[in-house]
Amino acid sequence: MNLWSVTAMGIGAMVGAGIFALLGEVALVAGDDSYISFILGGFVAILSGYSYAKLAARYPDSGGLDTYFNEAFGPGRLSGTLSLIYLLTIAATIALVAKAFGAYAAQLAFGNTNALLINSFASGLTIVAVLLNIATSGLVGKAEIFLVGIKLAILTVLMLAGAYGMMSHAPAQHAAPHVLTIISAVGLTFLAYAGFGMVTNAAGSVPNPKQTIPRAIYLAIGVVIALYVGLAVVVLGSVSTADLAHHADTAVAQAALPVLGQTGYVIVAVGALLATASGVNAWVFTAMQISTAMAKVRQLPQMFGKPVWRQGTLGLLLAVAAILLAINVLDLNALARIASATFLIAYMAVHVAHWRLAKKTKGSRWLIGTGFLSMAVVLALFLWTTAQVEPWSFVLIFVFIAGSGTIEFLLARSHTKPAPAE
Repeated sequence: MNLWSVTAMGIGAMVGAGIFALLGEVALVAGDDSYISFILGGFVAILSGYSYAKLAARYPDSGGLDTYFNEAFGPGRLSGTLSLIYLLTIAATIALVAKAFGAYAAQLAFGNTNALLINSFASGLTIVAVLLNIATSGLVGKAEIFLVGIKLAILTVLMLAGAYGMMSHAPAQHAAPHVLTIISAVGLTFLAYAGFGMVTNAAGSVPNPKQTIPRAIYLAIGVVIALYVGLAVVVLGSVSTADLAHHADTAVAQAALPVLGQTGYVIVAVGALLATASGVNAWVFTAMQISTAMAKVRQLPQMFGKPVWRQGTLGLLLAVAAILLAINVLDLNALARIASATFLIAYMAVHVAHWRLAKKTKGSRWLIGTGFLSMAVVLALFLWTTAQVEPWSFVLIFVFIAGSGTIEFLLARSHTKPAPAE
């Protein structure tokens, strides 16, 4: 894998989870000011990307975030819990993006978003992505370059056509949200950027990770910020409040109808399928790299480190079963809120790890602290709004955190338990 394939994986992970899966959800919260939420989310992502880039340059290991936690806190219960939170977050993100794929596929193929159809398409995509990643990581990188190139071309055409349409006709109007609502929506937009973190997990698959990984992080974030802001303006200017509420899961394709007609709608919907498919593909790759690294330091059961076929493990099969369960039980909004909150928590912990390792990475503690504080504000407001509008998701967020700590506690006890006397 080279700079372009790694960057493509980062863009694939971000765009798949961002515009196509989340833009409608963000717009329902932030309205016409959604682009501001995406700008703020991009700012938070750049600060987080700084810590990731410094850590990746100093510790170019395919374990990524798990490696940084082990270096900063030691390979104990704390680092294991944080890594497991991140791993469960990835599982929720895979379910989320696969669910978005299912929504576009069901709408495109059958003209409706029946839950059974959505879940069937989403489950099928997840299984295919796992098989692709088990086969070879080189194939993953080549697939990402192909998929990312196509969807960026489609989205660029949509932005240009949408901008022309907004100049020719009055843009759609939406209610103006409160400033705190806009900031709380950054919690969702950060999930749209969080895919840059998976770039570090490709460190073991590139020839010069100390240079390639930081460059790929900044390049991927920069491209995606421009893309998100432009599309947020176009979509919100093209889709009315009523249509947005009805088609939130497929908002981007819906925005193509007024400016590109039915043909444009189909083309953008196909682009959405490619984007979400590449997103699931990239996140499965990341999950496999992290679970293998965690198994090596006994932060996961050994079944996650013992191959069954090629790069597949028994633990991976169990993880896929859990993801398929989430796809068929939770809706897209719940998955988005769970993944957003736990991503913020995990990435805040990366800032803490970087603070502790700042002398070794030669990182700026001023930038690290700014990144941590900005993320803390976003997380607090996001949890506050989630508790009000999605109390069940709020509960599940803490179940994820508590469950991760419990699992690591039980694993630690099993490793320290003395052998029975003969």
